[in-house]
Amino acid sequence: MNKYEIPLNNEKDFQYRLFEIIPGVLSWSALALPFVLAFVSVTTAAIIMIAYLLLWFVKAVVLNMRAVQGYRLLEEHQQLDWEELIKDLDQKDVHKKKFPKWHYENKKRQADNPNGIYSDNVIHAVIVATWNEAREILKPTLDNVKNSHYDKKKMIVLLAYEDRGGSAVEKQAIELMKEYEDVFLVSRATKHIDQPGEVIGKGGNITAAGRELQRIVEELDINPRDVLVTTLDADNRPHESYFAGLTYVYACTHDPKYMSFQPIPMFTNNIWDAPAPMRVIATGNSYWMMIQGLRQHMLRNFSAHAQPLHALIETDFWTVRSIVEDGHQFWRSYFQFDGQHEVIPIFLPIYQDAVMADGYRKTLKAQFIQIRRWAWGASDIAYVAKYAFFAKNRKRIPLHDRIFKFLRLLEGHFSWATAPLILAFGAIVPFFFNQTDFVANQLPQVASRMQTFAMVGILVTLYISFKILPTKPSRYKKHRTIFMVLQWVLLPITTICYSATAALTSQTRLMFGRYLGKFDVTEKAIKTDEGVVTSHEDITEKKHAKTRKPSQQ
Repeated sequence: MNKYEIPLNNEKDFQYRLFEIIPGVLSWSALALPFVLAFVSVTTAAIIMIAYLLLWFVKAVVLNMRAVQGYRLLEEHQQLDWEELIKDLDQKDVHKKKFPKWHYENKKRQADNPNGIYSDNVIHAVIVATWNEAREILKPTLDNVKNSHYDKKKMIVLLAYEDRGGSAVEKQAIELMKEYEDVFLVSRATKHIDQPGEVIGKGGNITAAGRELQRIVEELDINPRDVLVTTLDADNRPHESYFAGLTYVYACTHDPKYMSFQPIPMFTNNIWDAPAPMRVIATGNSYWMMIQGLRQHMLRNFSAHAQPLHALIETDFWTVRSIVEDGHQFWRSYFQFDGQHEVIPIFLPIYQDAVMADGYRKTLKAQFIQIRRWAWGASDIAYVAKYAFFAKNRKRIPLHDRIFKFLRLLEGHFSWATAPLILAFGAIVPFFFNQTDFVANQLPQVASRMQTFAMVGILVTLYISFKILPTKPSRYKKHRTIFMVLQWVLLPITTICYSATAALTSQTRLMFGRYLGKFDVTEKAIKTDEGVVTSHEDITEKKHAKTRKPSQQ
């Protein structure tokens, strides 16, 4: 077991619990502050509120600029011939074909300081995690891997399924992977059986698959250093150049053992089919991930990501004690390697589903549960505090690095829970309690003007949202495109009702020790051109219905 594992609930001391309580206390205190200041000093409330609005106005401008940069970089990297770049990387002579300037800089650095990784030797291992998703969800994901611009005989693909899913899930996984036996170097279904001390979730599943991968690599006599492991959810569909692009970056990066690689999640697979609130949230998530790709100091593992096998072996793969095994993997690796760990962005997309369950109300609920699960990353605050400031070997990592990383983590979750609510209502509170006060009367008007000006930034969001849209399905008419524009009036509602509320819910549960001990899998549904919505439950029910006698129906 990794020595930097999350403590079990009965192992958490007062110090650890204190840092679990801090995020919620800070968030609720910040939300209460406008009410307190409304009674104590309206002038102070106005000054603080205006300063806060100015801060977020500047941040909004910068983030919009970053979004445009990120989109352009994403477009540029999708058009590159990564296979040609890989071939040229190992050539000593300058290739006649013209490549981007940064390629020649990478090539020179590799010649001067080789990292020991040669692109010809790189094997890609892909772990696809599934719970009860239907074949109609899984097959397009596996086919996308098969259709990648990379040698399939240098790919090991494992479909990781849960024993608790039952015999139907097991049968489906085994039969599905048999279809790819002649395609990949190894094609196999791996079973995860729940173990004591594990939360019910993805971490245990992909860790079991990772250990099976380690055995496979040993049997094939492959150096784990040459194996790059990408984890995918059931609905994740990598861009055709993803594995080639990842190979290139891995082959020319410094200290590759201490790197994770993060592609850009794009929640667009079913964007035309999803309800309007979910479309706004999905587009916003894609937008945010493009921005994060340009903020490497803030970048963390999220959803689909990659890491070298020899590094994963040393971290004992992923945590089995948290429902946010992806983001936690950054901290797990950071402390395991004494601070020598960073996440490198890969500006190639991995397409994912927007939330869409079988039914509108179920979809609304599923979306909240998904964001609440993501926001459970606040649980890492106590973990980071423990190993950054109180562990015996903490001094191996520079103090300033530990402090800055901890504060960024804390600030990120604090802003997630509070910013939408404060920006929406913070200026109204003093006026509500002091309607005769001049300053209290002017504050909402000043805030309104600043917010109106800042809303110009939504045009950037609108522009990018249309650029990243896949082709409209033939079953939709032109008016669907109009709804894609009108949906943005829902942005304030989705930000408050989903983003802020889900984050506050997670932090409040953490405060009172009501831990999320189960990974709530987001239900996946598909809409076909015939208008049929299918999910795992739908398909199972329909199959059973066909075998029932009339009297049973």
